[in-house]
Amino acid sequence: MEVRTLDTRGLKCPQPMLKLAVQAPQMKKGEKLKVLGDCPTFEYDLRIWCERLGKTIIKVEQSANYAVTVTIAF
Repeated sequence: MEVRTLDTRGLKCPQPMLKLAVQAPQMKKGEKLKVLGDCPTFEYDLRIWCERLGKTIIKVEQSANYAVTVTIAF
């Protein structure tokens, strides 16, 4: 199955979560979304969002300068 990508790098919170909220309804059950972000609170905010909506975080990849790539299963 195809993995979609949402690049929110360069955006400051809450903008990454707002973009995710717009993308989420387009995702079908079983699809995966790779979200890239570099806001200092991005990973924390994304974990809370997933917990509240019952989404599963499959993978978290950390890079320099707060850059994080999180793969979510819908």
